[in-house]
Amino acid sequence: MRDEVFRRREFLRRSSLGLLTGVSTIHALGVAAERNEATLLPAQRTHFEPKAQQLIILFLTGGMSHVDTFDEKPKLRADHGRIMPSFDLRGTSRQPLLGSPFQFRSHGKSGLRISELFPELGAVADDLCVIRTLHTDIVEHFQAVLAMHTGSATVPMPSLGSWLSYGLGTSNPNLPPYVVLAEHLPYAGSQVWDSSFLPPSHQGVRIVPGNDPIPDIQSSAHSATLAELEQIMLRDFNEKHAQERPNDLDLRARMATYDVARGMMREAPAIFDLADESESTLQMYGVSRGDNKSFGFQCLVARRLIERGVRVVELIDTGSSDNWDSHGDMETHRPKAFRVDRSIAALIKDLKQRGLFDQTLVAGCTEFGRTPWTDNPNTKGRNHYAAAFSSFLAGAGVRGGMAFGETDEYGIKIVANPVHVHDYHATILHLMGIDHTKLTYRYAGRDFRLTDVSGRVPHEILI
Repeated sequence: MRDEVFRRREFLRRSSLGLLTGVSTIHALGVAAERNEATLLPAQRTHFEPKAQQLIILFLTGGMSHVDTFDEKPKLRADHGRIMPSFDLRGTSRQPLLGSPFQFRSHGKSGLRISELFPELGAVADDLCVIRTLHTDIVEHFQAVLAMHTGSATVPMPSLGSWLSYGLGTSNPNLPPYVVLAEHLPYAGSQVWDSSFLPPSHQGVRIVPGNDPIPDIQSSAHSATLAELEQIMLRDFNEKHAQERPNDLDLRARMATYDVARGMMREAPAIFDLADESESTLQMYGVSRGDNKSFGFQCLVARRLIERGVRVVELIDTGSSDNWDSHGDMETHRPKAFRVDRSIAALIKDLKQRGLFDQTLVAGCTEFGRTPWTDNPNTKGRNHYAAAFSSFLAGAGVRGGMAFGETDEYGIKIVANPVHVHDYHATILHLMGIDHTKLTYRYAGRDFRLTDVSGRVPHEILI
């Protein structure tokens, strides 16, 4: 009987500790996390004062053309049809130049030139820093998408979001620090948000927009009390099991995943329920009541995730087919731009209205650009192009209303201020308070980092 009473008292003691909330408990969880490979991802100190606390990545899949969107080339239009030395995926040749079919105009007080594909983005031009001289190393989709996300075009490495999770942790233990909204799998699949050799708890969590974005999010327990008891008992069994296997980081990661899953059961349903959003907000994003799939819905959910402390949110606009890969006709860019233009502009406006813009960095990018010449003489499309393309940054610490870098009169060569993908990543880390040369992880006898052995921050674009 005495043993039974002891066990009962011990169980109740552990139960009460398990149900406690408050600052002291959060601190204790953080200490415990640090001792267990940061499986609960406590917020970490930065190398210097960060401009941005959180990051939203807007990835436009397939290779958006720079000369049809953010890098106007009047000479290219004037010399339309002129035969030029060119190259494609199969080698070198001679192809006719293709002038852009889209008109450009000046926007905002800055006069930033943006094509007619993005009229709504034009309305927030003074918040955009357009980088016109991004370049990468490979012109195949799979490798280029991998490079844009992980810094490596050949060997899968930890993703940008995973590095930030590892380096900065989270401010909300009930939600993953890195969330990816992807209706369709992109090129390279889940390697895009994988943590690779970093502790598995840092990998991204994919959300599939739709009626059931997080399967099995609803608890099967019939009452809160029963659910709490189940959780405590499971936690105790897991902890004993883990103590007997101290070097199994995958086991710790699975345990942390269950902890986050319990938190998500409490918080996630409310994030995806837009009932509390005003009609004016929904209209700004182009979202109707009941919409749970559109890119506007995803942008609005991104803002709601940011409000709740998620460190990195990525939106992948489409998958490995039916994307921006316009080989046959550049007019196919039009519906792709129409789908995202209003929503991205609304996201920027909404972040500003809610006081989140100055703490959130928004990065819009694609894996590479497109050639200034046609894909072949009988088409109106463009091929893949890695030597120059455009992206943009907006928000915390970024100088808005400017275009950085310059390509030649046809958009073929970079003539001023090149920005490699490693430089792009270094800049994002810098704005998040991280020195990219110091964020390293020891693996297989080597210190790895996101930017490998290069990376330069173009301070001209920073405030």
